[in-house]
Amino acid sequence: MINIPIYDLKTKQTVLKEIHAAESTIKQRLGRLGRTKPGEYYSLYDFKVGDKKYPTPQICQSDLINIEFTLRKSPMKNGLNYMKKFLPNAPDPQAIQLAIEELRKLHILTPQDQFTSVGVSIAKLPDFGSLAMSKSILSALTQNNCGQDLIILSSILSVLNTSSLLKALPNQMKSSDGDFMTLLKVMSEILLVKRSVPAYQFNLEKICHAKGLVGIQHILKQALRRYVSLEKSFNLSDDYRQKAQRSSAGEWELIARSLLNGYSENVFVSMKELQGKTHQFTRYQSSAAREDFAVLDLQSTLTRSISSAPVSVILARDIRYSSSVRATAVLSFVGEIKSEWIDRPMERIIKLNTAEETKLNSDSILSNAKQTFTNLQISLNNNHELILKGPSGSVLEAELDIIQQLVVPMKFNLTNDFNPTSSEYKSMKRNLESVMKMPRIFNPMKWRWEAQQQVKITINTTNGVCEITIEGRDSRNQLAQKEFQSFLRWLKTCAVIRHPNSGVSPRILKPEMRKTCLAIEEKISHVTDSKRTSIDLWNGLKGSKATRETRMEVVAWIAVCQFDCRVEGGFVRDWIVGNYTQRPTGNAPPSTWISYNVNPANVPIPYMSKELIPSDLDCHLPTHAYFDIDKFLDYLHKYQIDCKVFREDWRYVLLLDENAKTGPFTMDLIEPHVALTHDRIDFDVSNLSLEKDYTKELGMRVDIQQKPYSIELETIVDNIKNKRFKVLRPIDDIVQLRITKMVQTRGWTQLGEPMHVIPDPPPKYQVVLVPLPQSTALYQLIVQQMKTIGNQVKVLSIEQIKNPLLEDAYLANKKLIAKQCTGQNPNERELFHGTKGDAIDGILENGFDDRYWGTNYSKGNWGHGAYFADNPVVSHNYTSPDPTDQTRIMYYNKVSLGNEHILQEINQELNSAPKGYHSTHGKYPGNPMSDEYIVYRYGQALPYLKITYKG
Repeated sequence: MINIPIYDLKTKQTVLKEIHAAESTIKQRLGRLGRTKPGEYYSLYDFKVGDKKYPTPQICQSDLINIEFTLRKSPMKNGLNYMKKFLPNAPDPQAIQLAIEELRKLHILTPQDQFTSVGVSIAKLPDFGSLAMSKSILSALTQNNCGQDLIILSSILSVLNTSSLLKALPNQMKSSDGDFMTLLKVMSEILLVKRSVPAYQFNLEKICHAKGLVGIQHILKQALRRYVSLEKSFNLSDDYRQKAQRSSAGEWELIARSLLNGYSENVFVSMKELQGKTHQFTRYQSSAAREDFAVLDLQSTLTRSISSAPVSVILARDIRYSSSVRATAVLSFVGEIKSEWIDRPMERIIKLNTAEETKLNSDSILSNAKQTFTNLQISLNNNHELILKGPSGSVLEAELDIIQQLVVPMKFNLTNDFNPTSSEYKSMKRNLESVMKMPRIFNPMKWRWEAQQQVKITINTTNGVCEITIEGRDSRNQLAQKEFQSFLRWLKTCAVIRHPNSGVSPRILKPEMRKTCLAIEEKISHVTDSKRTSIDLWNGLKGSKATRETRMEVVAWIAVCQFDCRVEGGFVRDWIVGNYTQRPTGNAPPSTWISYNVNPANVPIPYMSKELIPSDLDCHLPTHAYFDIDKFLDYLHKYQIDCKVFREDWRYVLLLDENAKTGPFTMDLIEPHVALTHDRIDFDVSNLSLEKDYTKELGMRVDIQQKPYSIELETIVDNIKNKRFKVLRPIDDIVQLRITKMVQTRGWTQLGEPMHVIPDPPPKYQVVLVPLPQSTALYQLIVQQMKTIGNQVKVLSIEQIKNPLLEDAYLANKKLIAKQCTGQNPNERELFHGTKGDAIDGILENGFDDRYWGTNYSKGNWGHGAYFADNPVVSHNYTSPDPTDQTRIMYYNKVSLGNEHILQEINQELNSAPKGYHSTHGKYPGNPMSDEYIVYRYGQALPYLKITYKG
């Protein structure tokens, strides 16, 4: 494979493309090896060499403008349309025609394909290697009286094919106006000495030593030779001899105006000025043209630090496109210019929304612009577009002035819209309080909007309100607000927003398991070892053992080690730990593995086939740094990984390797503030995570090691290796689909009943309520049981209760009771308990407190205890409708009954269960549906679900 510069007729750009080497090229290189010494030759390619006998001639893949002009000014006076019949491989007729059209645009050829006066004048000049430079020289000679400056400048530019020498220059040689004036200054210093001494005394080496130019002495030697040649040519010219002697005395404006005459299409404006991405530039041209984005060459004297504002407007000589895939170009040999120096005619269209158009008129922005820029045609059309037409310098000034005036502040609060009496309101209130304590979670979002769109976001959390201020154009403010609204939607479904440092830090497996998991550690290092070499990465991508999974490892490595992301979920489970792979049945081609679902914003989002293992990569973006998606894509392209990006309000979705032989895969890059709302997980085996430089360790996203769950890292790894999993949340429709996928499609086994893992509340709170999904079997079971009260009963909500202190007390009591029971069975039952008034919140906060047992603190039929029933009809009698909305509350509880003492006679004097028993089972003879269960100790029952109903 070789990289060849190829001119693209559609984009009018020369880009580097990787192509197969021709058979003749490979033979030539093989011969070159053979001339050194005997040996064996191994080819590292898998294509058929004979498919391409010889390389494509350079004339068939180059920009033909200079060749066309050179042929037409030659004694032959005919272009490529005439010459092509003499060539063994003629250029594409379309490429020839394009070259002719460009010469007409440059006013070098007439419509009849004859030289214009400009063309005739340029034909009289020496060859400067490009028409753009020739036009610049002509302008300097005939319009701007700086011919000598441009001749000097062209002499050094003509011998440079890289800008690396700029870094080697001493600071005193560098000009604030940019690279052109810097190079001119260097050459002028050398020529000043050369002209002031006799020729035999001129010693370039000594001069370079004295001026700190030793590192570029060889370049200066070539540039001087070129200058002497040009000087001789102009001395022989009657038309330009005197004009070639005129200098501007370092007047950059005159030199810049001359360069603009030749490089008028190479004007780039900072995207920051146009409210785009900081430190990125765009070619300033008519809106109808294709947008070109570029960055400054790091060697340029105009390069600024990342914290400093870039130069506003620049003129570039070289625009290098390193690839046709990544469209960002690199601008080399640049100079800072002022907008008023640009006079090329231009039409720009600024798209507006309704609010921006209204502001243009109501604030007199439009009328004032028309008065200020009288040389422009400024108008609004019916498509909400502002049209600016005229000299490009004035157009630019008007555009910058108008879009700056369109910047407005937008203020809103992150609000709790739930009914103040509802449990959802309490949950949202608690989560918003947590958000206000850590507004830094929005920093990556703030950095992204400012860096990419020049939109400033301020978050003020004083006075108990989370106030957001967004400052930018209304159209962009609306998009930023949508992201906050998306976050609020996630927050509404979140039980407890996680702290950025929550979860379990990565650790090594315990020794008894670790010795059997060395292969897992090796795979972990493939993703997390920042010292992994490029050779190793290339082997994972294109080596003889490269697979879809090793390519996924490389992409994950880039995300983790270069951008501080964290990899979680299915890829860690299936590939890193499980070493499982699977392809869709029937040998379906990789192109069929992808399907698209349209999201609410009407954007098609790619998804991989459910039969694929591993399916995709799940990554959480860093909370401490700005994630630059363009840099990430550049890094992927560096390793020749193709990628398409899809943006949603809360994540990037990447489609990678769409056309690769190994098959495509997707990657989710989730915004960090949204990732913190993902507080619950479906399965224990999906809870693992990988972090940078933890090369042998596994972490957990959610801590499930503590009681009552007590699921250790080693248990998860063992479950994965044996294709088992534990469900960690109620089984609703979505979870059921995932279970079906794991069991039926992948052959895993579900362990036991679901564990309802709910995160602990913040320190300020004792309890968290989480809605139980209506589609779960438990919800439906309770609804059916509640209907036994009467057909008029309507369950409004069922909520799971998380109170860590009560859980600890209950688990301790449960263990004690179990020790005293046959077979250590605590006889745990799930029973109903009806209540009313202050006891509703009292039970939530403090559980079943023996100080308050009984209605009005009186004794029940079986003494002073907490009463439960397996029939909700019994518990219903203990409830009372709320006077405001007629709702009633009943709790569904876990109760450790232990050894039950069965009583069929009422005994209100009981204060405890008889010796040897842990509870009383009260029965009413002849009415078996009215049984009650009574416990007498605090912590013997745990409120599990809160049922809100009417009836």
